Amino acid sequence: MVERSSFSRKLFIVSNYIGLSLLALLCLLPLINTLALSLSSRTAAEAGLVTLWPIGFNTASYQYALQKPEFIRSLLVSVERVALGLIINMALIILTAYPLSKEVKALRLRTVYVWVFFVTVLFGGGLIPSYMIIQKTGLMDTIWALIIPGAVPVFSVILLLNFFRGLPKELEESAFMDGAGHITIMWRIYVPLSLPALATLSLFCIVGHWNSWFDGIIYMHSAAKYPLQSYLQTIVIDEQLLNLTGSEAETFRKISGRAFRNAQIFLGALPVLLVYPFLQKYFVKGIVLGSVKE
Repeated sequence: MVERSSFSRKLFIVSNYIGLSLLALLCLLPLINTLALSLSSRTAAEAGLVTLWPIGFNTASYQYALQKPEFIRSLLVSVERVALGLIINMALIILTAYPLSKEVKALRLRTVYVWVFFVTVLFGGGLIPSYMIIQKTGLMDTIWALIIPGAVPVFSVILLLNFFRGLPKELEESAFMDGAGHITIMWRIYVPLSLPALATLSLFCIVGHWNSWFDGIIYMHSAAKYPLQSYLQTIVIDEQLLNLTGSEAETFRKISGRAFRNAQIFLGALPVLLVYPFLQKYFVKGIVLGSVKE
């Protein structure tokens, strides 16, 4: 017979739900305000009358944003960065985490290798050495300057190697007995069983590449090569960087500058908001469920 929950337990659960709901609301309010501003009229937006609901609803800001070649170009740069960065990051994370998850008797100097990677988490060279490396290696003003420096996210490697170490050793031993090598075991056993962890790490990589803006400003000489977040940062800080032509300036007078900037910011956040629900299901799945049969 299942015992009924005590009053303190029920109070804890209710308080937990209320606290988490308030925290979620605090995270959603800025996004809702951004969306409301982007859909409001020029007068309401400039007067600061918009809070959580659009006033004078219109989509002119979105129509104008999607017609801006600078916005579309920076969006494509970000998509390219995320696609290349995700493939390179996940490949190197898996290839690094698998051998480091082995015991010392299987990989000599394993502890030394782990510490070599871990030290990079604690200490960094700084901006000037990083800039000099990018410059001397010829990566400046290329898409690879945004991808190569963070090609091996060490924190994700540590998470995945600990996940690999938790997988049943019987799976690997039985595969060795059947004649499989390390590459086969890694790609056909470890990777399929690690989908929840890989989905989480993939989301980390996607969000990290998509939201990064500082490296684009530092390593790109031309604004035409800015990723989306770098472009948005420049227009939020300095409206003069919009570079409006005569016809565009006439159109821009009909919409609010605040609404236009918020429309671009919301469009910049939208891809991640759309990707998250597809990866969310992996976060709550059991780990190695049913992998070992007795």
